[in-house]
Amino acid sequence: MRISPDGSQSLVVQAMDESFGVASDDASRFTPTTTRPNGLAFDATGNFLISNFGTDRLERMSRDGSRTEVLLDRIDGQPAGKVNFVLRDRRGRTWIPVSMRIRNWMSAISPNVADGYVAVLDERGARIVADGFAFTNEIRFDAEERWLYVIETSGRRITRLRIGANAEVEEREVFGPSDAGGFIDGIAFDVHGNLWGTHVMSDRIFALTPEGDMRVILEDHDAEASAALYAAFQRDEATPELMLAAGGTLTPWFASVTFGGPDLRRVYIGSLRGTDIPWFDAPVAGLPIVHWDK
Repeated sequence: MRISPDGSQSLVVQAMDESFGVASDDASRFTPTTTRPNGLAFDATGNFLISNFGTDRLERMSRDGSRTEVLLDRIDGQPAGKVNFVLRDRRGRTWIPVSMRIRNWMSAISPNVADGYVAVLDERGARIVADGFAFTNEIRFDAEERWLYVIETSGRRITRLRIGANAEVEEREVFGPSDAGGFIDGIAFDVHGNLWGTHVMSDRIFALTPEGDMRVILEDHDAEASAALYAAFQRDEATPELMLAAGGTLTPWFASVTFGGPDLRRVYIGSLRGTDIPWFDAPVAGLPIVHWDK
């Protein structure tokens, strides 16, 4: 959905042909109705980069939706897995977090599943740079693009990777609390180096200071339902019913947080179950990302 400054909305839909959604290893797995764009970025010319959680691939779509091409559906000779998000850096590289290799994403809401990874796509092709994440979710670079911050949703933590000149990982460590108190889903930096984030299901917006200290900014959830979900998760017994019982009333299941507006001080909340996009004005501006003015 494209929302204009005057509030008007226009829907951009991917044009589909008979081959859309068909994985190269199993043509029966997907139909056109399974396309589920989960993360978006713009390439250098303004086309959409789409991490498609339904077709398990990274796609590029023209601005009007009339053309879609597959950029990545396999890596190291294997199906890519659940492509979750997409991020470009200032060197023109594309970074892709894959949540898990198993097909049912709800099965990865488990303390015992850690088969997610982060890949990079550049002039050398696509390759995995870090593996073994517990439900890899959104990723962000800091202002210097020295550290790549990686959400581990089922790990309930954020891991950061120090990235070298050739996209190799020089260091890997947990940033902030080893248990952030909830399932982290989305993150975004402000200009002061604070890392804002969301807890999905137990709807919360928080920020981690550059030192890793947590500050809760907004909370909108059913505390009893959240406690029941997290207790079941620790037993590896989280069910869809417990997940659906959690969440708030503002826009259920906070999934992402991003800065926008002409001065990047407007904070927007994206959700998985809501039908609108709440926003509020922040006292700080967001950190511009590569495609922010596209």
